Amino acid sequence: MNDKSKITKVRKNSDGDITDVMLSNGTVCPINNAISMAKEGAIEGVNVGRAKNGREFLRSNPNGELSDNLDTLQTF
Repeated sequence: MNDKSKITKVRKNSDGDITDVMLSNGTVCPINNAISMAKEGAIEGVNVGRAKNGREFLRSNPNGELSDNLDTLQTF
């Protein structure tokens, strides 16, 4: 059984940065929580990257599909 969640929608701030994510089970969590969950392997299809400034961020696993990139997901 697969108990991992998927990110289905995102909420962005006025700068276009993702601030919250909605998981496939309907749970909404702040991006920092989602990053922690991804590190624990609780969210499928994403990995944690680190920006040059040291800030961690979520990104879709590379698969050649633009449709599931976090930036292109439906917003809520």
